Amino acid sequence: MENYFITGVAGFIGSNLVKRILKDNKDVNVIGLDNLNDYYDIRIKESRLNDLKKYDKFKFINGDLSNKKCLENIFKEYNPSIVVNLAAQTGVRYSIENPDIYIISNIVGFYNVLECCRNYPVKHLVYASSSSVYGENTKIPFSTDDKVDNPVSLYAATKRSNELLAHSYSNLYNIPSTGLRFFTVYGPAGRPDMAYFDFTNKLIKGEKIKIFNYGNCKRDFTYIDDIVEGIVRVLKRAPEKENGEDGLSIPPYKIYNIGKGHPENLLDFVNILQEELIRAGVLPKDYDFESHKELIPMQPGDVSVTYADTSEFERDFGYKPTTSLRDGLREFAEWYKDFLEHSINRR
Repeated sequence: MENYFITGVAGFIGSNLVKRILKDNKDVNVIGLDNLNDYYDIRIKESRLNDLKKYDKFKFINGDLSNKKCLENIFKEYNPSIVVNLAAQTGVRYSIENPDIYIISNIVGFYNVLECCRNYPVKHLVYASSSSVYGENTKIPFSTDDKVDNPVSLYAATKRSNELLAHSYSNLYNIPSTGLRFFTVYGPAGRPDMAYFDFTNKLIKGEKIKIFNYGNCKRDFTYIDDIVEGIVRVLKRAPEKENGEDGLSIPPYKIYNIGKGHPENLLDFVNILQEELIRAGVLPKDYDFESHKELIPMQPGDVSVTYADTSEFERDFGYKPTTSLRDGLREFAEWYKDFLEHSINRR
């Protein structure tokens, strides 16, 4: 049996990844770590976790990346061959008001993961980066060859720091590592702080939704199943140490974009969301959508466009996300209807 260690397992991407791995592999145990913080409704995290606990080959540990001793004990006991670091403090707006937690979780925590991979060698370290590292990049689509040294938010800066730390550890200690720059992940049971979820919560309460940059933002929305498929393919192919043209060694280190490769205008996105919420019965057919939206200026730390160049990922793994925005939002709307009904019944 092979042991996988996955952090952030109660999170959106983490929980979906664990389910996929355990469904696909009979010879894999998953040790999952999460601190179950209250950044958003912990009931959603607990619900995801309860689904995972149904699997015999899943072991949950309630712990924090910043606790180095906790991580060392996990590596000593389970000797994982594959490590997937998805735990992080997310969100651009939250980082402006709560910077300390980003340094502790995203930098100190990731450093602890790297140290454990150094002292207890692994076959492959895969970690979550973010499209936010591109900042206000004017060249589109965003390529992993682009310069990414001008982050516009603390969250983006911590994610770029992860990439740099991983490179140095890969170079010094021959740790095969792959960083994945995710582009606006969405879908059922997602993060309530993401726009589509937050908009839906506000619309059913009759509140106005705020659309930044007067609706002139574009996002490369990527459905959760497509993200998970991409990660699964990456797990099976660790980068190898190579010799460069100058004779010097190239560390076993790679970075890829995982995105749809097709940015959508935020206003179009909101219109499709509204239509699917009406179709699912979350909103009434005569809902006055126009009176519930407000166009406002760009917020600090945000960017106007995200757009992934996925050609390198397609070349190396033969895969490109395929889920259309409408299909993805339809899945979310149908899930939300059930979520809403269960919330009402619990009261």
